[in-house]
Amino acid sequence: MNAAAFSALDHTHMAQALRLAERGLFTTQPNPRVGCVIAHGAEIVGEGWHQRAGEPHAEVFALRAAGDRARGATAYVTLEPCAHQGRTPPCADALIAAGVRRVVVAAEDPFPQVAGRGIGKLRAAGIMVDVGLLREAARELNIGFFSRIERARPWVRLKLAMSLDGRTALANGESKWITGEAARADVQRWRARSSAILSGSGTVLADDPRLTVRPSGDEQFMPPLRVILDRGLRTPAGHHVLDGSVPTLVLHAASFYPGKHFEHVECVAVATSGEVLDLRAVLALLAGRGCNEVHVEAGPTLCGALFAAGMADELLLYVAPLLLGDSARPLLQLPTLSDMASRWQLQPIEQRQLGHDWRLRLRPL
Repeated sequence: MNAAAFSALDHTHMAQALRLAERGLFTTQPNPRVGCVIAHGAEIVGEGWHQRAGEPHAEVFALRAAGDRARGATAYVTLEPCAHQGRTPPCADALIAAGVRRVVVAAEDPFPQVAGRGIGKLRAAGIMVDVGLLREAARELNIGFFSRIERARPWVRLKLAMSLDGRTALANGESKWITGEAARADVQRWRARSSAILSGSGTVLADDPRLTVRPSGDEQFMPPLRVILDRGLRTPAGHHVLDGSVPTLVLHAASFYPGKHFEHVECVAVATSGEVLDLRAVLALLAGRGCNEVHVEAGPTLCGALFAAGMADELLLYVAPLLLGDSARPLLQLPTLSDMASRWQLQPIEQRQLGHDWRLRLRPL
């Protein structure tokens, strides 16, 4: 259906369904975030969202709320209703049984067991189905899910903090704190929405980070997988990333084997590319484990390698109004360019002020 053919009321209800879907931002992984609104004209008779993986989908909650009033109604769903039996029954069947008259779908589900089957099942039952309303917004909300299914790798987001002169730490490595409390609190929300927080052994050795989510309120979230790239298993016992407090994965070269101090975490060998771990193999492994969004907090070497290889999908860049000087450490370690035509170009997606700092979201063109 052409976007112009959707009514203003259709837009209103789908926008509400997207707001509902966003409530599952921190809890649905590896499943997508989905919302559903059931309405008779302007009157909403049922709402729901997918709250947690393994629990009922958005459509089920909305149908429960609507009860008998679902019959003859229109259902607005941010993602194509599933058509297969997974941990929960097919939502397409539930919508058919409830007697809805019309279903408006924001985005098709690329998951192979759905991929058009849900829409097809609804149409075969005589239900009017219109697809594409606010599609881009629905895809953006689940950008990691779509990346994992369509590209067989997670969406990779580099978190970086820098001074106005593009520096991330002093020459001696000191970096606490470049940004203020508001920016650091914002980082926690981006960590919480991620499937995994990834770093390298260099950062672990230098900063001994926890790489966990420290929420500011009572928000529910699923602890992201903590992933450390440690080719030679250099991380010594006693470091926070080895404390076993959250699920942790240490990736290393096959020529190295875990020692006693890795007993609280899972160690997995991955392929190498020269002297470093093969980053494509790393991302493929994480996709195989259901990781949708990978949040990278690492130094200029690992972040630069991901960016230069075209595996950094987004930069989450915090800029502080201070200067650190020429000897301070750079933002990214990138190959030398021979001409301006080879420069890396970025597209600004969003900018926001957080206290005295700015947050920029940028994507490579």
